[in-house]
Amino acid sequence: MNKKNNLALETIFTVTAIGLILFTLIFGRYVGDTAEMVLFGLSFLFGGFYKAKEGVIKTIENKALNVEFLMIVAALGAFILKNYAEGAILIFIFALSGLLEDYATSKSEKAFTSLLNLAPEEALLEKDGKEVVVKVSDLNIGDVVIVKVGSSIPADGEVVFGNTSINESMITGEFVPVDKKVGDNVFSGTLNESALIKVRVTKDMKDSMVQKIIDFVETAHENKTESQSFIEQFERWYVYVVIALSILTMVVPPIFGWWTQDVAIYRGIVVLVVGSPCALVASVSPAVLSSLSNASRKGILIKGGKHLETLSKIDAVLLDKTGTITEGRPEVKEIYCALDEHETVCKVIYALERQSTHPLAKAVVDYLKDTDDIHIESKETPGKGIEGQYQGHLYQVGRFDVQVDDVLRDKVDSAHKAGFTTILVSKDGVLIGYISLMDRIRPRVKEAIESLKAHNIRPILMTGDNRYTAGSIAKEAGIAYVLSELLPEDKLKHVESLKKSGKNVMMVGDGINDAPALAAADVGVAMGSGTDVSLETADIVFMNNNIENIEKSIQLAKRMKQIANQNIIFSVTVISLLLLSNVFGIVLLPLGVIFHEGSTILVILNSLRLLLK
Repeated sequence: MNKKNNLALETIFTVTAIGLILFTLIFGRYVGDTAEMVLFGLSFLFGGFYKAKEGVIKTIENKALNVEFLMIVAALGAFILKNYAEGAILIFIFALSGLLEDYATSKSEKAFTSLLNLAPEEALLEKDGKEVVVKVSDLNIGDVVIVKVGSSIPADGEVVFGNTSINESMITGEFVPVDKKVGDNVFSGTLNESALIKVRVTKDMKDSMVQKIIDFVETAHENKTESQSFIEQFERWYVYVVIALSILTMVVPPIFGWWTQDVAIYRGIVVLVVGSPCALVASVSPAVLSSLSNASRKGILIKGGKHLETLSKIDAVLLDKTGTITEGRPEVKEIYCALDEHETVCKVIYALERQSTHPLAKAVVDYLKDTDDIHIESKETPGKGIEGQYQGHLYQVGRFDVQVDDVLRDKVDSAHKAGFTTILVSKDGVLIGYISLMDRIRPRVKEAIESLKAHNIRPILMTGDNRYTAGSIAKEAGIAYVLSELLPEDKLKHVESLKKSGKNVMMVGDGINDAPALAAADVGVAMGSGTDVSLETADIVFMNNNIENIEKSIQLAKRMKQIANQNIIFSVTVISLLLLSNVFGIVLLPLGVIFHEGSTILVILNSLRLLLK
């Protein structure tokens, strides 16, 4: 039975329990004592079924007693003392609090399980000029599928025919359709809204974006905060403390003549109720799940509560330039070659860059798309560039150590000072030219940076680009601290240095060249444009590439931490006051049930506020 049906049945059982309780309280005196006991007993069975089942399963799995066990024993004790109404109400309120917690869990998973439903089960395969309906699971890499208007894209792939608009909101959280043309990538589960297109499948379903997101989320639910882990360990031992305290309350006072046996047993049962850590156990988990759900609706995937907790402490944010501060779609403005071999050099550049994984390579390939293709065996060095042999000469494109004459050096420097990003082109260890590119800053970057500074979080720009381009971009973005001309290992060193100085560091990059720094940071954040590597490397992924998500995620984490702390303090205070009141006989079982289980419901409702905004 799936979780949705399980939650629906749990709701029906809980509603049935309160219905029986209300009916018995109103009409019980008319039906007789035996019928009243049976009706309350039925309410007990309906209300307690799921919690008892959960308690048994958890006891077997963990080989330890738990909160569910305490509540069932307390309710049974109330029935033994013929306090049928109190026992039934106790179980109902306990079931209601559990239902609310399950609702929080369900909300946190809803955005992701919907991805499974959106991805179609069948695809329209183009085969030998005909349209053939096949199962999506039978598609192979290289197959071409036809996607009509209003249909979901069946697999990750590349558009090979047609132009259209794709609704990617189920992945990115952005509801504005994205224009797609030949050569653009599309994701399974997204919706074709404008025109018929043909898509060549580029990934197996197990490697698709949807599946990676689902794997990401499963990891998130297993990755608990320190507070959650501590409370779970605390619950395991605290349950035995409550049981021991209950037994002592039943046994010791009658021995010394302080209370009668009946009073002692009654107050011992009250101890089981009011001493149970229900509210404490529910203090953190619903808050974390609600925060994860809230973030997912904004296109922010967070790999677990542990990273949310760390986010709340961030005081320094390192930002990569290309694809993070800028849009990551640079345009080539010029390819300069000092030799009289411009056409040959362009062919070599095109052949090499087609094989490169660097974000700038695509811009170069697009610029040279009409160039004749030649075959060159290449070797790519992260942080340096790509190189290969052609007609007996070694060509290198990137940032290799080569000889540079003064004239060409001046031209490169001039391009840098003008704010261009440059890729150097060399032949046999001598610089022969360069490629000038310009990238645009993302919308709302300056506002996002100002917001970080307003919250005493220091933004720092880190880039492998030259200091002039880096300085120009930083000035436009409003960033005062700039680290330029860095290799991947240099970025890693700066992250480690900041951490050693006592800073809690967030690193934001594209998830490709920034992988070492992302892994070393307290929280690694990748822009969604990094796709596959982002989802595997980062702790958080901004699927919609919105830079303002940095501040949003940090503030959400701080709200989560604040609400979790409120819940913990409130629940501990209520338990302490109720236990103390029970010693003096102030709290009767009905009041104990209402205050204790009511506090649990209040704690969960307080956590559910994180679903808003």
